[in-house]
Amino acid sequence: MNKKILCAALLGGLSLANHATAQEFDDRWYLTGSAGWNLQDTDRRTEDTQFLTLGLGKFISPSWSLDGELNYQNPNFDFNKDLNWSQYGISLDLRRHFIQEGRGWNPYVVAGLGLQRSEEEYVINSPNSPAQRRDNNLAAKLGVGLQTTFDKRVAVRAEVAYRADFDDQSYTAEGGIHQQEESYFGDVLASIGVVIPLGPKAEAAAPPAPPAAPSCADLDDDGDGVNNCDDKCPGSQAGQTIGPDGCPVQVSIDLKGVNFDFDKSTLRPDAIAILGEAAEILKRYPDLRVEVAGHTDLCGADAYNQSLSQRRAQTVYDYLTNNGVSASRLVGPIGYGESRPLEPTAQTLPGCKSERNRRTELNVQN
Repeated sequence: MNKKILCAALLGGLSLANHATAQEFDDRWYLTGSAGWNLQDTDRRTEDTQFLTLGLGKFISPSWSLDGELNYQNPNFDFNKDLNWSQYGISLDLRRHFIQEGRGWNPYVVAGLGLQRSEEEYVINSPNSPAQRRDNNLAAKLGVGLQTTFDKRVAVRAEVAYRADFDDQSYTAEGGIHQQEESYFGDVLASIGVVIPLGPKAEAAAPPAPPAAPSCADLDDDGDGVNNCDDKCPGSQAGQTIGPDGCPVQVSIDLKGVNFDFDKSTLRPDAIAILGEAAEILKRYPDLRVEVAGHTDLCGADAYNQSLSQRRAQTVYDYLTNNGVSASRLVGPIGYGESRPLEPTAQTLPGCKSERNRRTELNVQN
């Protein structure tokens, strides 16, 4: 057999490395089994014979697979049918697959390294003839093949490979052990087999579900602090006082009756009741801000009335802060003196003493 020509042909199979798009990576373990024809090296003086393989492997990337494989063949000597030569071995085979999406059969190249055991009978000049040789030798394999995809439960593999068996101890081969002419035997292996995935194929991860659309209870489009489900008045404007239904609230804090005795800044009992109600309103609407303003009648000097109005405003301010209203919601206290009368003194009480002007006010700021 012309080994140089055969090796060149097998090495040429490497030129099949054309660019291809890899299919989805299926990394299940699989069983392999094949049957084929072993074209024996003629220098071994054995007949061509059948062979079997059994293996286990998996894809280690979208384009590469790795198999561990057992093989067995039992050729006869062509010069003596009564003598036996059996071979079996193990190899580790690496395959480079050229997979293209949508193609049923995809080519590959294979390279393997393993151990072959030879059990050879040979004739000796003795009553104990034939004698037997058992020897383990390194073996290397190179080949090409075609394989279907795992779209179905079983893939099919067809392969042709050249295996070099580095056996230099043969007795019966041409030259024999005494002449040492053979350092290895080269066999051609043509086979067809199956690849059976183990277990179900892993399902592709489902794309993440789109985030759930927020419900109206999570939204407040107009930013008034009332969610869209409960907001009966969408489109509230900044600065408005909003009730629990989302609608603007007309807040009126009536301090009529919070008046002071002449030239006094202390609260009268009737004024305390009114201020208590005002404090409750302020606590009920925590977003409400008010100005605390003090006023006087038209009697007395302007400077004195300014100071008196300031004290009156401070009295109301202190009452509110002492009864649960945060100072951050109060503007002031501010005294306006006699500058903002509700009525001219001459139209009411004799002289300048107008009780309506001696007052405090809570002026809503929003």
